[in-house]
Amino acid sequence: MQFSRELYDDIAAGAITLTVRLWRRPRVKVGGRYHVGPAEIEVDRIEQVPFADITEADVRRAGEESRTALRARAAHAGPIADDTPVYRIEFHRVPAGSL
Repeated sequence: MQFSRELYDDIAAGAITLTVRLWRRPRVKVGGRYHVGPAEIEVDRIEQVPFADITEADVRRAGEESRTALRARAAHAGPIADDTPVYRIEFHRVPAGSL
């Protein structure tokens, strides 16, 4: 799973634990582990929801300051309206050395 480089440190620190993706189909799976810069994350939950269901808590967990900023980051693959289905993906940082 790819993230913008400016998010790497916050992901590695465990400050970012959620992402929103505009995909046609899931590209990750629950339990899957993925390298993000120097860190590794494991997906805990994935669900498809309309963007309107993304909460303010989700926005904070994604490391964004506002829903508008989160929408803009996720919209690199196309426009996102409130009724646009997006993937809401929860994850955690895997401690170094974990199997």
